[in-house]
Amino acid sequence: MSEHIPVMSAEAISFLSSPKVVVDCTLGLGGYAEKILREFPDCVVFGIDQDGEAIEKTRSALRKYGGRFTPLRGNFRDLERLLASCDIKKTDAFIFDLGVSNMQLSVAERGFAFQLEGPLDMRMNKDAGEPASEVVNSLPAKELADIFRKYGEEKFAWRIARGIEFGRENNRIETTEQLVSLIRKILPAPVQRKMGGHPARRVFQALRIYVNRELEALSDGLAACAGLASADTGAVVVSYHSLEDRIVKHTFLQWKREGLGEILTKRPVLPSEEERASNFKSRSAKLRVFRFNN
Repeated sequence: MSEHIPVMSAEAISFLSSPKVVVDCTLGLGGYAEKILREFPDCVVFGIDQDGEAIEKTRSALRKYGGRFTPLRGNFRDLERLLASCDIKKTDAFIFDLGVSNMQLSVAERGFAFQLEGPLDMRMNKDAGEPASEVVNSLPAKELADIFRKYGEEKFAWRIARGIEFGRENNRIETTEQLVSLIRKILPAPVQRKMGGHPARRVFQALRIYVNRELEALSDGLAACAGLASADTGAVVVSYHSLEDRIVKHTFLQWKREGLGEILTKRPVLPSEEERASNFKSRSAKLRVFRFNN
C-alpha cells in the first residue's frame, strides 16, 4: 500500500458519521478504503475501479478484512448497476478521489506520464476504448485543438494541434516520448519558459480525460449517488483540477436547490502545508462534501 498516499484522508473521514456501508468509487490501491475499514470496525466497504490490475492488488492487500471489503471492477458511472449486483440499494457514504492513480502514473507501459517513455495509451481500463495514440494520429487538427482547449485549458491548443497534424505525416506518434518531443519542437523556447510547468502537461491531461471520458463519468456517477443515498449519506469528493471541481460544485448546488440536503463545505477544504510538502499529488487538491437528507 506504500505506493499510494490518499490525499486529505483524515479530513475526508472526519465527515463520516459511523457509516455501515461505504462505497469507495475510485478504489485505486485502497488507501481510503483501508483507513475507513480501520476507523469504523462495523463498516463494510465496496471498492470500485475499472483498472483490473488495481483491483487485484487491492483485493490481496485488504484480504485481512475478509467479507468487510468487496472490490467491484467497473466505472463509477455505472454505480447503480454495480451495487445492485451485490444487492445494495442504499449506502451511508460515497468517496471519490478523482484523476489518475499513482500506480498508473508510475508504470511507463500505461502511457499516462510525460516524464516516462512508454506506449501512448492512457486507458484506465486497458480492455476497453481506444488508446491516446489513436486519437492523436487520426483526428484532424481542429478536433485535437478542441480537446486540448476543453480538457486541458491549453492556451496554445491550435498551434500544438497543427504541429501534431504536420508531424504525424512523417511518423505515427506511438510513444509518450514522441509526443513530448514533438510538443517541444512546436512551441518556441520562450513560450515554454513562461508556461510554468512541463510543456506537455496540459496536453497529456486533456488526452487522458478525453480517452477515459472522465468528466462525463463524473457527472453520471454523482447523479447516481442521489438515488442511492439514505438519510445523512455523505458524498465526499477530492478533485485535482478546475474542470472536475466545477462539476462537483455545480452538482452540489443543484442538489441543495432541489432540497436533497446541505453542502458541508462552504468553501473547499485544502490540504495542510505539511501534506503539500510531503505528498506532491495533494498540491492541487480540493475536497467538497454534501450530506443528503433523503
